Amino acid sequence: MRKESSRPESTLTTRSAASTLYLALELSHREWKLAFTSGLAVKAQIRSVPAGDLARLREEIARARKVLALAAKCRVLSCYEAGREGFWVHRALTSIGVVNVVVDSASIEVNRRRRRAKTDRLDAAALADLLVRYDLGGRRVLAAVRVPTPEQEDARPLHRELCTAKDDRTRLINRVRGLLAGQGLRVETVHSDLDLAALRTWAGKPLLLGLARRLASELERLGVLHRRILELEAERRHALTLADTKASEQAALLTRLRAIGPNSARLLAHELFSWRDLRNRRQVGALAGLTPTPFTSGDTEREQGISKAGIRSVRYLAIEIAWGWLRFQPRSALARWYQKRFGKGGSRLRKIGIVALARKLLIALWRFVTFGEIPAGAKLKPA
Repeated sequence: MRKESSRPESTLTTRSAASTLYLALELSHREWKLAFTSGLAVKAQIRSVPAGDLARLREEIARARKVLALAAKCRVLSCYEAGREGFWVHRALTSIGVVNVVVDSASIEVNRRRRRAKTDRLDAAALADLLVRYDLGGRRVLAAVRVPTPEQEDARPLHRELCTAKDDRTRLINRVRGLLAGQGLRVETVHSDLDLAALRTWAGKPLLLGLARRLASELERLGVLHRRILELEAERRHALTLADTKASEQAALLTRLRAIGPNSARLLAHELFSWRDLRNRRQVGALAGLTPTPFTSGDTEREQGISKAGIRSVRYLAIEIAWGWLRFQPRSALARWYQKRFGKGGSRLRKIGIVALARKLLIALWRFVTFGEIPAGAKLKPA
């Protein structure tokens, strides 16, 4: 996933690598592998500590300074791959005076041999080597993830829980429909108050006891989910009216555009626009994974499609919004561009075009919330 540059401020000046202790962490559930080095020509020292044991980590840092003959208070630069642990490790490292970089896993160089050795020990040593190159000016060696503040991170669970609840509801509905289809039944609308006693199988008989119990259990779960979704939607509407944060203000602004609903507005504001400090349209497209990936080598030239290396939920949402944009903003410049270039083509060409429209639309929405530029020809909802 391509991320914005988030190089530590202290790495922007030229320095000797010997003045820095480099630490790469390979995190796992039970144990952390630590790779210490002081430069490119220095073999990494590998140590292990129990996962989350910060006291042992401090001891290993002090030990590594002595082993590598570094000053007792030399600068420590560390990194680890973004993953399940999230950002608490970053905050813990920063609290003990370590300059840390959270690395996008997809940006790490790997051996291209068909079969290659892979262990936590080897991965940690390779990551330490890349960290040294990154610190000495290799800007393309690693892609650093921009770390949100705890408050910014805490603002995201609402819309994420709502999306998860809706996905779970869809799975339950499909499961109920599948169980009924196995008995020759077709039900258009599945809801928690479905009268199972009134249903008859293909042979005109009532549902068997075991199946009826299973369906009743699934419908009960569906009712619980439905009530939780209503609560979350009410909480989301309330959050949009408050507009007490930058993300809430951006979400409320986005909902003024036709084709943008509260779900879309909140997700875009909290996941993409509010805290990432995007500087240009290329960063917007890259974060959504909607940038092209050309392959040109010698006489070979082809397009491999979009990178898909960004935030998946934003990419899916952007494509969904693009279809809605054609319906609700048909007179906008973006909709006219799409119809002129792709509208008369077949279904495959239109699907390719909608991805291009999604990227252009994301950039237009970013300009709208950042600079107040309304997309050309777009209509706002009535006040």
